[in-house]
Amino acid sequence: MGEDLFWAIRGGGGASFGLILSWKIRLVPVPATVTVFRIAKTLEEGATKLVHRWQYVAPKLHEYLFIRVFVVVTNSTRTGERTVNASFLSLFLGGVNELLPLMNEKFPELGLKRNDCTEMSWIESVLYTAASAGLSNRTLDALLDRNPSRIKVNFKGKSVYVKQPIPRSGLEGLWARLLQVEQPVLSISPFGGRMSEIPESATPFPHREGNLYKILYLVNWQEEGYKASEKHISWMRSLYSYMAPYVSKFPREAYLNYRDLDLGTNNIIGNTSYEQASVWGRKYFKNNFERLVEVKRKVDPSNFFRNEQSIPVATL
Repeated sequence: MGEDLFWAIRGGGGASFGLILSWKIRLVPVPATVTVFRIAKTLEEGATKLVHRWQYVAPKLHEYLFIRVFVVVTNSTRTGERTVNASFLSLFLGGVNELLPLMNEKFPELGLKRNDCTEMSWIESVLYTAASAGLSNRTLDALLDRNPSRIKVNFKGKSVYVKQPIPRSGLEGLWARLLQVEQPVLSISPFGGRMSEIPESATPFPHREGNLYKILYLVNWQEEGYKASEKHISWMRSLYSYMAPYVSKFPREAYLNYRDLDLGTNNIIGNTSYEQASVWGRKYFKNNFERLVEVKRKVDPSNFFRNEQSIPVATL
């Protein structure tokens, strides 16, 4: 049981199997200097063409080079009207002299120049990434802060995995829907590299080889009340429906840490059947869901540790 339980808690979701009182972390080496850059383009500046090309490039880049795309809605500096802005945010484990030739070979369309790049330590890049994603830009001492300030924001999120490049027409339809609300965000993270080398069953997290990238859809709003919530949640569900032809199928995969109760929940009273739970469980865990249920039955048969989408005690 010990080996199965250790496997389950490394990606099987929180609050399903027990309390973890201590743990060890296996560190990996990083170079003394890393390089970061952020290049932002609006629709008028060719964002659609670049995002379309990025789909073919990012999953196949050198394992030391990671380029994520953040998409938001902003006001155009040319027309003053609302437009879509795509930011290409990168971390490279090495210096700028190594990065530039690599980018010129693999992704010349982005037009990266030396003055776009900043060399720093890896720990400094953590703050840089947070600031570029819209979080507050603070000093390294912030990483030791056990009581960070929190701003209340209403939001709804969903996630999907993409296995084939989305055509430009699909991206244009996506942009049109983003312009329907005030504060949408897309966080698009490439896969490939080391992610594709790890077997699906190595940990409960199964989204490995075959995925080009993952998308987090997010919408924020400040208004309070049922009408405001219903408006934005309905918009998110409509966006999710629009994207169905372009994302993974059977199952339509999702990322557990972006918990989405629209996918299904456990029963409030009584046990949840395996068939019922597998509707959402296979989206998060694919074929690993069955093993997680078996571990749950062994270590927590009374289902003491539970939540809306915890691993259920169910008969296979």
